[in-house]
Amino acid sequence: MRRITRITTVGIASAALALSVTACGENSSDSGSGSGGDKAAIAYDIGGRGDQSFNDAAYAGLAKAEKELDISGSEAEPSDGEGDADKVQRLTELARSGNNPVIGVGFAYAPAIKKVAPKFPKTTFGIIDDASVTGDNIANIVFNEEQGSYLAGVAAAKVTKSKTVGFIGGVETPLIKKFEAGFVQGVKDTDASVNVLPQYLTQPPDFGGFSKPDLGKAAAQGQLDKKADVIYSAAGLAGSGAIEAVSKAGKWNIGVDSDQYKQKGLAAYKESILTSVTKDVEDSVFNLIKSVQDGKPETGEVRYGLDKDGVGLSMSNPAFTKMTDVIEAVDKAKQEIIDGKITVKTAP
Repeated sequence: MRRITRITTVGIASAALALSVTACGENSSDSGSGSGGDKAAIAYDIGGRGDQSFNDAAYAGLAKAEKELDISGSEAEPSDGEGDADKVQRLTELARSGNNPVIGVGFAYAPAIKKVAPKFPKTTFGIIDDASVTGDNIANIVFNEEQGSYLAGVAAAKVTKSKTVGFIGGVETPLIKKFEAGFVQGVKDTDASVNVLPQYLTQPPDFGGFSKPDLGKAAAQGQLDKKADVIYSAAGLAGSGAIEAVSKAGKWNIGVDSDQYKQKGLAAYKESILTSVTKDVEDSVFNLIKSVQDGKPETGEVRYGLDKDGVGLSMSNPAFTKMTDVIEAVDKAKQEIIDGKITVKTAP
């Protein structure tokens, strides 16, 4: 797999941008490739590979495609403080290199895909978590995050002893507010007496709330000080800081996107990770790559919800699976959402 390493220099001037692009090309490495001739690429969101969450789930999908579909995969890392021009350059280079599909991991790639996709009509562009930019060669991979978050709310309300739980969002965007909305509704529908403490780390255009563990750690500590004993973090790499703080306090974490109980980088804290709200980003990436290889590329909205197990709660922690009353409540809520008996809000 060819990986374009993270750019550490930050510059606004065009000269600095040019240096960054040059460095991007010179600092790539090969970690294996398929022999079938097909090529696919993913461009990471803020935090990059190693976030133990969203980006790592996308990487898992690419790695699966390399193994099972015999494709050659490329990865491209974001640079600190980058703008849309950097993303346009990144996607353009990936498409010119013959990758198909080219997948932008995260809604931040929407403006760049809008510019680049029309220039490469024979290349399929995927974008995860955005449906605003459409085109004949664009696949909009989206999830019902609010549904999985509702189940997390049910679990949190059943588990809390202090009657106070917390929600930490990385950046206050419509997408992350879906996580908050579902979580709060799930808590309140289960036990209206439970207090929910919502908090966001940064506001757009500052997206550092997805990449700075210290911010997540400080926010979690603040909620712990207010007696929260279950904290759900939807904050990318910053969420790892929250998980550390909650674990050291002996309280419960609820992870996000990936099954964070299984993430090697969080192994020291896994016993505190009650469950995680999962998004099947791995299979969504794999499925898009396979559709292109099969000659029937996915385009338009490709939605993953509870009905297709596209979102859900992980069951890896034995402590969680032993809580039979909690699991029963979660399963009941899941079925009622699928049956249309519960409509989950997408905004607080």
